[in-house]
This record gives sequence, structure tokens and C-alpha cells, in this order.
Amino acid sequence: CKSSRQRRFLDNQRAAVLENALHETAAALVIGLRQAKSIEEVASHLREVKDCLFLGRGQCFPIAMEGALKLKEISYIHAEGYAAGELKHGPIALIEPGVPVIVLAPHDEIFLKTISNVQEVRARGASVILITDTLGKSAAKGLYDHCIELPCVEDFIQPVIYTLAVQLLAYYTALCKKTDVDQPRNLAKS
Repeated sequence: CKSSRQRRFLDNQRAAVLENALHETAAALVIGLRQAKSIEEVASHLREVKDCLFLGRGQCFPIAMEGALKLKEISYIHAEGYAAGELKHGPIALIEPGVPVIVLAPHDEIFLKTISNVQEVRARGASVILITDTLGKSAAKGLYDHCIELPCVEDFIQPVIYTLAVQLLAYYTALCKKTDVDQPRNLAKS
């Protein structure tokens, strides 16, 4: 951040906020890891599903794709990650009653747009698993079947915290299915 200030990419106030966020990352990850039991409980509901969708908007879109990839790799459940804003351009056709839709929705400036997508999939019978923070959980009350509550953090470190949650969800789902998380079939990984 020091060189960013020197190059005038960041003002001192924003740089201080980002530095503070970096210092708080470890504590936020610990809080996220404390959600392991609730994530494991949510994962038990995914054990028997055949298909699963992940939705994210903005910086949560690549995390949605990561969550879908990890779920596919280690639990062998067909999963796809989509940009929430693209829901009406195809993926909504895949929604039918009971299909789990995992929505990454931190309470930020685009939260309400993502919640509008939650309402659309719920109207079609999807089972919504909302991954959000304390403010988002409160604001979305009644719009989800399960909620994984993460700490409220600076946007700058949200991807780290939300990635932890989707990876743990994939991990616990695979354990529930009794698949080998250390050696997934057909993958060229060591």
C-alpha cells in the first residue's frame, strides 16, 4: 500500500482501510472456519442431489465458479457457476423444484440485485443456500432454506472469506457422500 500511496493510486485514507483489512484477514478466516458445523449441516442436504447451481455477482462470480468446480471435482455432483445477472439468459431454465442454488451475496452495493435473483429462483421452487454476512442474513430473512453466515468484512478481503466457505461446502458434501477428497477420480492432480 505504501508504493500505491507514493504513486497516488490510493489516497492515505483508503490505503489505511485496506491495510487494516489485511491485518484482519486471519481473524475473519477464523470466524469463517467456526462456521464449519453449519456448513457441514448444509452439505448433508446436498448429498443426494444430482445438479447444483452457484450464483455470484461482481467479485463473487469467480467464487461461484470455484465453488461449482470444487463440488464437481470431489463430490461428483454436476454443478455450474453463473453470473447472477445472467440468470435470465439461460440458467433459469435449469431451475426446477428442489434444485439447490447456492447464492453468494455479501451485503454490499449490489446485494439487492442478487436478492432479486434469489426471489426468481425461489419462485421456481429452488432450494436456496445463501452465503452472506450478518447484515445480508437479516435483510434476506425468509428468502433462503439454509444460510451460511460469514463475518462482515471489507470488500477487499471478501473473496478470501467467501472462497473458504464454498470450498468447505464442497469438502463436507464429499465427506457426506463418502468420496475420496484426497484423490478425486479421473483428475490429474497429486
